[in-house]
Amino acid sequence: MDHGMHYPATDKGAESDHNKTIQPTHHGGDSSPHQTGASAHVHDLEDFKKRFVISTIITIPILFLSPVIQSFFGYQFDFPGSLYITLVLASITYFYGGYPFLKGIFRELRAHTPGMMTLIAVAISVAYFYSAAVVFGLDGEGFFWELATLIDIMLLGHWIEMRSVLGASRALEELVKIMPQEAHLLKDHDTITVKVSELQPGDRVLIKPGEKVPVDGVIVEGLSNVNESLLTGESKPVSKHPGDNVIGGSINGEGSVTAEVKKTGKETYLNQVITLVRQAQESKSRAQDLANRAALFLVIIALGVGVITFAGWILLGQGTGFAIERAATVMVIACPHALGLAVPLVVAVSTTLAAKSGLLIRERQAFERAKDVQAIVFDKTGTLTEGVFGVTDILPLGHFSESEVVQMAATLETNSEHPIAQGIVKRAVDQHISLLQKENFHAIPGKGVEAIVAGRNVKVVSPGYLKENHIEISDLRIKTITRQGKTVVFLLEDEQPVGVLALADIIRKESKEAIFRLKSMGIRCMMLTGDNRFVAQWVAEEIGLDEYFAEVLPHEKSEKIREIQKRYTVAMVGDGINDAPALVQADVGIAIGAGTDVAVESADIVLVRSDPRDVADIIGLSKRTYAKMAQNLVWATGYNAFAIPLAAGVLIGYGILLTPAMGAVLMSASTVIVAINARLLK
Repeated sequence: MDHGMHYPATDKGAESDHNKTIQPTHHGGDSSPHQTGASAHVHDLEDFKKRFVISTIITIPILFLSPVIQSFFGYQFDFPGSLYITLVLASITYFYGGYPFLKGIFRELRAHTPGMMTLIAVAISVAYFYSAAVVFGLDGEGFFWELATLIDIMLLGHWIEMRSVLGASRALEELVKIMPQEAHLLKDHDTITVKVSELQPGDRVLIKPGEKVPVDGVIVEGLSNVNESLLTGESKPVSKHPGDNVIGGSINGEGSVTAEVKKTGKETYLNQVITLVRQAQESKSRAQDLANRAALFLVIIALGVGVITFAGWILLGQGTGFAIERAATVMVIACPHALGLAVPLVVAVSTTLAAKSGLLIRERQAFERAKDVQAIVFDKTGTLTEGVFGVTDILPLGHFSESEVVQMAATLETNSEHPIAQGIVKRAVDQHISLLQKENFHAIPGKGVEAIVAGRNVKVVSPGYLKENHIEISDLRIKTITRQGKTVVFLLEDEQPVGVLALADIIRKESKEAIFRLKSMGIRCMMLTGDNRFVAQWVAEEIGLDEYFAEVLPHEKSEKIREIQKRYTVAMVGDGINDAPALVQADVGIAIGAGTDVAVESADIVLVRSDPRDVADIIGLSKRTYAKMAQNLVWATGYNAFAIPLAAGVLIGYGILLTPAMGAVLMSASTVIVAINARLLK
């Protein structure tokens, strides 16, 4: 996986393509036969390791035969022909150990993108040919040992760095590996083990306890809990019943279930996620454009300063050997390898990390803009609320307790398809309240229902029934609830009010925390809804919104976003088709609760779960990603400000002088630190 790093080309050829990413294997009928990017880099990694080990072994006798090393350690080992043996050993190191860099310079020059390989190749070539010329009589002092150690350190730095990069590459391929290879196909009352790629929509598969779900489908038989954490970031196992969807790659719990295949190949959720991640890594980035321009600029500076350094020391009479050494050190230490790595590796880590948490980035520039968002506008229904009717308030009247009010009302409303009835029954189920037996049940047309429950004549009725029968209730709490736009029903016993239930679109329990977290980031939180202003005001007050806009028709939402953009940089969060124009109009469009349908064309970012806290997560990730990019860019370029002058020898009068080997250590250290820093993104 080449995220824009200028990797040297080995025998397999690690292309220095700024946009090359993993080409995943699509399981389930769309397998990619070719070698993946990460697999190719495994070969490159092993090649660098092998070259490093062999070159280091050869370096030992070169060091032992070096006059500088002998003088430093106080020994002498010289014999006829020792210089030629050193030349042979250095030649092997130069051509074998330096091969990736020598091949890399031709690739860079052919592509008209001189970079890190160009600088290293020039530096080691100048050192080698100058030292060889000294062996054959040129006046000066060769530095084969510096050449050998420089190549060793370069190979070591690249090897360590490629291990870090490969970790990010493998993370995306790990998503591919999540998919099982085989499935238990149910056919003619038999169970046949087949390859996942052979399954077709409409097939039925048996998923045993503890197995991975092989396909995207719907459960037709059985009950179980399914662990979807690797796919959606949902930490708790999700209870699954007949009619519920399952995602390929999730892990079945304790129950056997039968699922009907709905999607295979590229249409599966996992392959859509991989495609989105790959597109995000390939898409243009403002930060990457800046890094690329800076890298080219740094190459020009390095070559220019190298030439000036060489010419300057020659004019100062320091000798050709010293001048070449200084020029080589300048070019080595100025290598922009860390700069080429700074942004792409952060992108690779952040997009893959986000995907594993159910935060899918479709458009990278929009993701980068998310860090600058000043206001977030939420759709209400299905985003901040659950989109279903539920009980919000229970007011016992008389001798009834809250649970008794729910128990009586739910007993009457059970089996009804009306949203109010279903909301009341769901409240009883959620609170584990058992229902009673009822007798003489019948509906009161347009007004409610009644029955005998536990020997009591009870009714659940609308306000219209009270008005029609002149039943009055003087309770200020009811007026407050009514002003909030909620639907109110009454529980009567023998025509006497004994309880009140208020229902509305239930606010998600996560919404309040999400708004709190966003406001703590300094972001204004707003809401757009087609609902009436009373309901909108109630939701806004409950979760702490800064502003709300009620009774906004679908076609008016984009216009409202346009108005808000006059004041702020705006992100829009919605879940429905009618939010599409507003999502497009906003600076950042975020689709929430997309589930397995991740191909939301109108959104820049897709949040798999219906959890508004994920909005805060994606904003926070954008800020941290940008911070990592900035840190890496500063580190990749900032050290040159003091390292290049030291390499050129401006402080030689104070006894401070960087050798070529030490220059290589600094350059390699910077690239490794940049790689590690990116991997620390959380």
